[in-house]
Amino acid sequence: MDVRPVRVIEVGGKGPEDVVVAEDGTVYTGLEDGRLLAIRPGDDAVTRVGDTGGRPLGIEFLADGRLLVADAHRGLLAVDPADGAVEPLVTTIDGTPMVFCNNAAVASNGDIWFSDSSTLHPIERWKNDLVEDTRTGRLMRRGADGSVTVVLGGLGFANGVALAADESYVCVAETAARTVVRWWLTGPKAGSRDYLVTDLPGYPDNIARGSDGLIWVTIASPTDPVVAGLQRGPMFLRRMATKVPEVLQPKPKHTVRVQAFDDEGNLRHDVHGDASRFHMVTGVREHGGQVWLGSLETDVVGVIDL
Repeated sequence: MDVRPVRVIEVGGKGPEDVVVAEDGTVYTGLEDGRLLAIRPGDDAVTRVGDTGGRPLGIEFLADGRLLVADAHRGLLAVDPADGAVEPLVTTIDGTPMVFCNNAAVASNGDIWFSDSSTLHPIERWKNDLVEDTRTGRLMRRGADGSVTVVLGGLGFANGVALAADESYVCVAETAARTVVRWWLTGPKAGSRDYLVTDLPGYPDNIARGSDGLIWVTIASPTDPVVAGLQRGPMFLRRMATKVPEVLQPKPKHTVRVQAFDDEGNLRHDVHGDASRFHMVTGVREHGGQVWLGSLETDVVGVIDL
């Protein structure tokens, strides 16, 4: 196994969960304390460009240059990196506040596809939803006119969202099920679902289409046999397991791994990185032959050269 070096950039706070790369090479990320940061290309200088007042997770670009932020506490937001102004786009679904807004992808027609990981457990209890396998995750669409539709429900911890390069499908990662579900938007399969990939070697978090057109998938942690066993057990046992003291609960393994798939679900890259200074990959963005990595657990952003 080829383990590649991971260059790390300190960001001055915990949990740069996702990353997105602008055309000029500027990298944006968000921290546990709500801050949104920009990493300047060339010298890796880090500057604050906003604050959601919540917990920013997935980050994308809107056509008007603003950042689209999936905030676990506040919902779907638009943030102007020039002055930090925050505009809420979606905070409730059918009148009920979202519990765990997680990730998004923006279509060329202005539609926004986004995930709500759970209707029961917020981000502070993400392990509960993973172990209990509540299957309350959802994939939603916010139309350019502001209307919001639940497109897929019953997902096992809905997480990362990505669109095909030709926008023929949108896909969403199921962390608990270790799959990437695909919802067809055009062609003979339009309006139906299948899988881009199943039986991943670990738990996927964010996913993103790279500049190479591939769908990049994070593997936050390898498959845990204890968690897999609990997920097959009765619900009362799963819930009991989440009440075990934190020190005794299963923990994500310290690994760095991302995979990339083409539109037929063929594995094109399986990248392993050095986990000595960076681990638990939750965000990925391939840009010009480099793979940028975010993490829910560290205080650095990682970069791997392809």
